[in-house]
Amino acid sequence: MATLSFNALLAGGKPGTLDPVYYLHGEEEILKEEAVRVLLDRAVEPSLRDFNLDARSAPDLDPAALRALVDTPPMMADRRVVILRSVEGMRAKSKARDELVRYLAHPNPTTTLILIQGGDETPDAGLTAHATTVAIDRLPPDRVARWIVHRAGQIGLKIDQPAALLLGQATGHDLAAISQELDKLAAVAGDRTVVEADVTALVGVRRGETLDALITAALERRAGDAARTLGAVLAQSGMSAVKLVSTLGTGLVGLAAARAELDRGTAPGRLEYTILQRLIASRPAGLSAGYKDVAARWARWAPLWTAPELSRAIRRALAADRALKGTQLTDDYGIVLDLILGLAREAKEAA
Repeated sequence: MATLSFNALLAGGKPGTLDPVYYLHGEEEILKEEAVRVLLDRAVEPSLRDFNLDARSAPDLDPAALRALVDTPPMMADRRVVILRSVEGMRAKSKARDELVRYLAHPNPTTTLILIQGGDETPDAGLTAHATTVAIDRLPPDRVARWIVHRAGQIGLKIDQPAALLLGQATGHDLAAISQELDKLAAVAGDRTVVEADVTALVGVRRGETLDALITAALERRAGDAARTLGAVLAQSGMSAVKLVSTLGTGLVGLAAARAELDRGTAPGRLEYTILQRLIASRPAGLSAGYKDVAARWARWAPLWTAPELSRAIRRALAADRALKGTQLTDDYGIVLDLILGLAREAKEAA
């Protein structure tokens, strides 16, 4: 069956134009719920949903209950919608899952079935074979600001672009954390447009005290600047030491790939384009900026490092990640600070 991106789902359909089964998977739970709302709006008018919408947890169903849900005809409408959440919780050889797979081979044409897989587990091949599969991954950072403006509009809030950019950076582009902060901003802003000063006052972050600014300083080998912002960044909503180290590690791995391109003889003038093509092809998670910005930065920063330095820096980041996850009694600030200062020691030792 077809595989769609989240964008393709949003753009590709009008009311009444629906496939019989959709299978939503990926790591971004908030966007899954947006996808459900889009499909529901296309399937059933709001006034008719009391009779034509059922939402259940898939692991709680037995075969008879499952068939009753999907085979019930719509009432005063062309179709009904059944939402099954947590499909990953259905045991592989359970009778209910076997019944679901049988149904998918011959779905009811008046039912739109929406299967939602929680978390970021690998899609179930038995479901993808008979459903329109929608991969819903994290938005790249350059898309998050636009999503913030969109989400703000949904709750009746106006926010300008600089404030949206700062909010995205302050939360590490975490949509769940952003939604919480937008609710707070809506409560205090009223009818006026939210600006940077509002984000600074409520979220507690100023320009330059963001994850993106810290990662930039560390990879530009300005360890002092990175260390000075560390406490403020770790204190922000949705942030953790593990997330920070993971983002830094992603940057180091990317720089290592860029450095390897230079060492293979790629012309400096072609490096940014080469990196961008790799980013588009691999779509890595954990970036602190959009693909174009990241490609430009890595191309600019790669000459600041040697391949051996980056190899050692990556090992330091891996050790920090293990230390943070290895015990509940960790000094998160101290571990990350030691990592940042260790990157500076790499530079001094190389000099």
